[in-house]
Amino acid sequence: MDKSILRQYEDACMLIRETEEDIAELEKKKCIVHDSVKGSMSDHPYIAQSFHISGTGEDPGDRSRLNAEHDLLHERKKNAEDIKKQVEAYMNTIPVRMQRIIRFKILKHLSWDEVSVKMGENKPGDTYRMELKRFLEKN
Repeated sequence: MDKSILRQYEDACMLIRETEEDIAELEKKKCIVHDSVKGSMSDHPYIAQSFHISGTGEDPGDRSRLNAEHDLLHERKKNAEDIKKQVEAYMNTIPVRMQRIIRFKILKHLSWDEVSVKMGENKPGDTYRMELKRFLEKN
């Protein structure tokens, strides 16, 4: 496993969230819509009647396009989830100290000063920044 996968983690997480929003938006287009209309007979006596109608809010010709788009969105989400799992698996293969630094900085988006506080060693944040930089450049 290559540590360059770490750089993709944040983008993968954002892509999962954005894709879920896209899927929800697409699902709204597939919802059943209910309405009622009023009408009467065309001959005398004109008697008003109310009719209840329902159907999808999409054009029937768009159904296959929407289904294809739905499948693509789920595939995109699955690929992003795979990257996220790869990062989490990679994290288990590196030293615990580096796991903590990466978790605080990359996964939790803390500033270097906040990473320093979490590490509890009373060192400046730049110490951890340089440690992560050396780790990522190694090999």
